[in-house]
Amino acid sequence: MNTRRIAVRGIIFRDGELLLAKFRQKDDSESDYWGTFGGGLDIDETLEAGLTREMIEETGVQPKIGKLLFIQQFINKGQDNMEFFFEITNVEDYAQFDLEATSHGILELNRSDFVDPKKELVLPAFLSSIDIADYIKNDRPVYIWND
Repeated sequence: MNTRRIAVRGIIFRDGELLLAKFRQKDDSESDYWGTFGGGLDIDETLEAGLTREMIEETGVQPKIGKLLFIQQFINKGQDNMEFFFEITNVEDYAQFDLEATSHGILELNRSDFVDPKKELVLPAFLSSIDIADYIKNDRPVYIWND
């Protein structure tokens, strides 16, 4: 049976940099790549409710969700995955937060920081090659990435 996982991600962009995280591996080391905050939807959960829940679990900060910017679809281990990337508009609220003070942050993440996606290994990779500021500032169609 083919299954589909739906996930939501927050795009927190400031001065050419994205707020990203290094993920905790099973051996407590950190991932080689940076990734966005967010995660999978629960059954019967809307995109906005799921993103709000995930952002609070991982950062402790209530997001103000803006427009849908990007959609990514990919297959991983036989599972069809769809990820929806939304602009988070209250960027300054994320300037400092404590992963250890969150319900999930320290369990899933090693650290976070604002990083230049063009200078670091970021997943999904399309975040390193597109003009994120242009998508946020202008009325552009949602960018769809199939991998």
